[in-house]
Amino acid sequence: MKFQIPKITVYDRYMFKQVFLASMVAMLLFTIVWIAPEILLNTLKEALAGEYSMKTAVLLLFYELPKILDKAFPVSLLLGTIFTFDKMSKDSELTIFRAVGMSFKRIIAPVIVLSVIFTIFCFITGDKGIPMAAEKSRAILGSVRSTQYIYIKKDSTGHPLAAVVVSKSYDRKLNGVIVLDFSSRIYKDVHQLSNIYAAKNGYAHEDRWELRKVTNYKISPDGIYIDISKINKMDILKGKDAKNAYTLMTYSAMKERDISNSRLKRYANLLKHESASEEYSYVLNKYLQRYTHPLVCILLAILGCLLGFSKPREQRLVGFTIAIGCIFLYYITLPFFDLLAEKEILSPYITSVFPIIAFSIAIYGFYKSKDL
Repeated sequence: MKFQIPKITVYDRYMFKQVFLASMVAMLLFTIVWIAPEILLNTLKEALAGEYSMKTAVLLLFYELPKILDKAFPVSLLLGTIFTFDKMSKDSELTIFRAVGMSFKRIIAPVIVLSVIFTIFCFITGDKGIPMAAEKSRAILGSVRSTQYIYIKKDSTGHPLAAVVVSKSYDRKLNGVIVLDFSSRIYKDVHQLSNIYAAKNGYAHEDRWELRKVTNYKISPDGIYIDISKINKMDILKGKDAKNAYTLMTYSAMKERDISNSRLKRYANLLKHESASEEYSYVLNKYLQRYTHPLVCILLAILGCLLGFSKPREQRLVGFTIAIGCIFLYYITLPFFDLLAEKEILSPYITSVFPIIAFSIAIYGFYKSKDL
């Protein structure tokens, strides 16, 4: 049995074009509405104040686009499909298509193809576009990411061996580092200290963390420091611990949207390895959303077709109202599900797919109510 590529008809090209143009208009309007109130105003204020040139301002606005497009792809498809199908219903075109024997599935086939294309672009935007744009913006502004971090080094049983407190870091340069060296004695409610190391600065090499001009406070088993000494240089983390600590410290200062999918997955695995359960659940949820969010494009496209597929005398405003409500609920509830995942109330595998399930149920309900 040979596989044959479905023949593209005049209808397919017509429907694809109509929905595509309507979706692009909706995307343009969404981008203008999103960027105009705050981002555009603040950028123009700083440019007029001489903070940077107009060329820099234009580039900064350009690099804001991937963040907006990531949200605009699903919204534009929903509004584009509902507008197109509403217009075709009003002009009785859909009635004619049904009269000649075209099923609902056949009618929306070109829309599904377009939604798959939008899904691919949405995924690429989240994975590559936003992280690259964020990096370009930082390079233009010349900003250096400053980090505060605490790293706990543990043994195989989970007993803390040392706590490294970094007051401030710039790239690999460390400032104001305090190392709490725990003794092997384990108490029920506290961990006994054996040494405290304080250094003004240090450097995070690839395979080790080096401190310079270190003051060592020796602690007795009774919890009283008994000696103070000076150390010119000392290594506090080596090998895998040094690499993991630097990665965790770097990513902790970044927004998850500025990290590519592969690096976000690595960050989640490191958090799991370090037993940072809340942070791990949150990051895993955001990682899984990188795959579920683009799929919303397909579901919203189908939902838009159903909402726009109306009888000649039906109220048109109802479909658009429901569409706006769906968009509002989707984006307003995302932080809520992030919180549920972070607090480990629900598994990230549930919170990340819940919108997919909700939209699927809505599609099924509207499909049955339309009697298609």
